[in-house]
Amino acid sequence: MEQVNNSQFQLLNHLQRTKRSFYAFVSLLLLCLLAYNSATIFYTKAPFPAKNSPEQASFSPETAPGKSIKSFSVPSSTKLSSSAPHAVKVERPVGKLKTHFPLLFKNTNLVAFLNTSVVYHPKRRKKHSRGFKVKPFSVRVKEFFNANPLNFSCKFRFFMTWISSLESFGDRELFTIESLFKTHPNGCLIIVSSSMDSRTGMQILKPFLGKGFKVTAISPDFNYLFNNTAAQSWYNQLVQGNVNPGEISLGQNLSNLLRLGLLYRFGGIYLDTDILVLKSFKKLRNTIGAQTINPETRNWSRLNNAVMIFDQGHPLLYKFIEEFALTFDGNKWGHNGPYLVSRVVSRITGRPGYNFTVLPPMAFYPVYWSRIGSLFQRPRNETHSKWLIAKLMQIQSQSFTVHLWNKQSRGFKVEEGSIIEQIMLDSCVFCNSSSFTS
Repeated sequence: MEQVNNSQFQLLNHLQRTKRSFYAFVSLLLLCLLAYNSATIFYTKAPFPAKNSPEQASFSPETAPGKSIKSFSVPSSTKLSSSAPHAVKVERPVGKLKTHFPLLFKNTNLVAFLNTSVVYHPKRRKKHSRGFKVKPFSVRVKEFFNANPLNFSCKFRFFMTWISSLESFGDRELFTIESLFKTHPNGCLIIVSSSMDSRTGMQILKPFLGKGFKVTAISPDFNYLFNNTAAQSWYNQLVQGNVNPGEISLGQNLSNLLRLGLLYRFGGIYLDTDILVLKSFKKLRNTIGAQTINPETRNWSRLNNAVMIFDQGHPLLYKFIEEFALTFDGNKWGHNGPYLVSRVVSRITGRPGYNFTVLPPMAFYPVYWSRIGSLFQRPRNETHSKWLIAKLMQIQSQSFTVHLWNKQSRGFKVEEGSIIEQIMLDSCVFCNSSSFTS
């Protein structure tokens, strides 16, 4: 009897252990199901990041610490250069900047500044596919000037710079090119610009190519242009973030230096893109123009760098470049441009070794910037009509160019019977297609 009771106790004990194991198994199963369900919910609520990183937040000058500085951009589709140093404040993420000077896009060493302590680097452009590499700047320039048909020679080497977007290269700029080729059909023009050095940019210039004119766009190489000049050290300091760019557009100031480097390396004629060419430069050599004169002494009081004609390696150009590097000030408008050439010429005038000519204002700047609107106006009355006729005859007989001062005249309309309308009729290549409206 005792043995039977003992067997029953053991059976009961076994059943209890089995029951506990069953409950433990069920609990474990429920926990697994709960964990799986939780993981599924988390997965649906927080998916893995996309392969492509989202665009960085916009960065405006208003949000920058300290003074408001004009912004510039880097292309958003390429990677930041790792070859140049960069120092970015940790408390402010690097933003996608907006540009005012795409001229610099292809220059992989250039940095842009929002202030003296925040430095941004432009992104590298993707190289052409299938292993095609763009030729160096110097090679492209020399090949363009030299690779011409036997019946064509680049008798005149023209340079322009374009520091704005491709979209802003409009009718006015195209008409300046028309006037250039109307007066210099055997000239060759290089537009030094990264925005124009593109498939779309060449499409804009295609009508001129169809007419047989020699024109192209090439992105600049600052290192090549400034090599072995005082600007080389200045530019290196700029790249390293040791130069305060100031409040004036850095692109504008670099354009002032770029034109000097182009003429120093290659020689030729530099023109701003708001210069209308009225007659041939064939008799001009090593020439710069006065913008204003002293009414008492009749000597020039200010020069301008919107039109310059110089031989390759001219010593005055070297002095201009040296002055830029030694006295750069990004906070004073014109300090690194018109005022710069005025300072240098005033110092070296009369010294031996410099051979150049300063032409009077009527040569390149027949109308002062504040009065440029008078050239766009139609005759108001008989007296005004006589004045317009006399002014037009004076410009046609004494002036090589007319500076339109685009900043002041961009919004002006060309009125019927105005001086500008007559100049357009005389200077056009595509006479039925050009428009000079704002």
